[in-house]
Amino acid sequence: MNEQKLPHDHGHNNVESIRNHLPEEAEIAGVSEAMKQLGDPSRLRIFWLLCHCEECVLNIAAIVNMSSPAVSHHLRILKSSGLIVSRREGKEMYYKTADTELAQMLHHMIEKLGRITCPKEESF
Repeated sequence: MNEQKLPHDHGHNNVESIRNHLPEEAEIAGVSEAMKQLGDPSRLRIFWLLCHCEECVLNIAAIVNMSSPAVSHHLRILKSSGLIVSRREGKEMYYKTADTELAQMLHHMIEKLGRITCPKEESF
């Protein structure tokens, strides 16, 4: 493969190696979409909550001090981006974080960046 010259030579020796590892747009689109969805503070709080428990809309609304319609709106967005999943039990819908590598990595990233400690399992 021919080495492409960059417009400016800043003396970096690893540009070609970095270029060879640069993700394609399609490869990184899912991560970008997930991060966009978590850019809203309310969705971020709901996502974090659902990383630690499975809950229904009314309980989520009470925990995060929001209206049920507002929580439902955020849940739809999180679900459409693949970050959470739902299940029906009778008339009730329950939500939790999707069991995906991306969701787990985002969960840990949120806690590291925010210096948030995970609650103990038995406290929920």
